[in-house]
Parts: sequence; C-alpha cells; structure tokens
Amino acid sequence: MTGEWRRDRIGAALRGENPTVLRRLDSGFAVIGDVQFLPGYSVLLVDEPNVQRLSDLPKVKRSSFLSDMDRLGEAVERACRRLDPAFRRVNLEILGNTDPFLHAHVWPRFEWEPAELVRRPVWLYPRDRWSDEQYRLGPHHDALRDAIGGELDQLRSTA
Repeated sequence: MTGEWRRDRIGAALRGENPTVLRRLDSGFAVIGDVQFLPGYSVLLVDEPNVQRLSDLPKVKRSSFLSDMDRLGEAVERACRRLDPAFRRVNLEILGNTDPFLHAHVWPRFEWEPAELVRRPVWLYPRDRWSDEQYRLGPHHDALRDAIGGELDQLRSTA
C-alpha cells in the first residue's frame, strides 16, 4: 500500500481515503496496522487531527476514546483467539512518542513468538520486522480484517 493518505492518516480517514480503516467508532477510527508481524495489530486513531494527548480531549470525549480502545482491544482479542489457537493476550498502549496525534496501539500476543520476546514489549522486536515485505499489510490479511471488523460490529450491537 502506498499513497498520500499516510501523511495525514486522520484526515484521510475523515475523507474516506484511508485504506486501513476497519470501522468508524465513536471517538475515532479503528485501523489495521501497516505491519502484521503480530497478526491483528490494530490502532485507534482519534478523529481530531490536532489532538496530541489524551488530556487534550474534554472528559466525555476522553472517556469515549478509552471505551473505543477497549472495544477495539476486545475485537482483536476475539478475532485472534478464533483464528489462532496460540493467541495469548492483547496489549494496549498509548505512547505518542513518534506520531503527533493521539492514537492507541492494540497488539495481539501469541505463544509462538520468540522466547526472548514473548513477554517483552513489542517495541523490542528487531527493526527488520517493521519493514520486511512479508509482514506488510496486504490482500492476504483480508480475512483478518473481516474478522476484526465483524467483532467490532458485534460489540457495537451488544453495547
């Protein structure tokens, strides 16, 4: 996937031009990650491009963002558990050290991960995992995208 949308992920999502969007949520967009070395990696993007920190949001919108993060985390957990029996758990992170907009990472974790990494932060994975073509998001992830999107739909209908 290439395109200008990467330079303005939130604006592109608002315009319907971000191909990674799974679903529109109350406070932003659930998107599937550009890399999938941990299949199911997803991100919650806030829907206001100028918001940099969780504390920049009014309390009601802040609660909505955290609720959406929880919903995306649960959707990823359900989808990954169904698709991979080695699924272990989901890690949720709001870091904000690189991208200048509020976003939350949802990382599925698996028993098949290398022993030296399985219980450590994802950010300690070798740099080549982030750029290796074999882990790049593509059409072969459509079933995973559909599974997470379906779980988001189901969670919305039962809320």
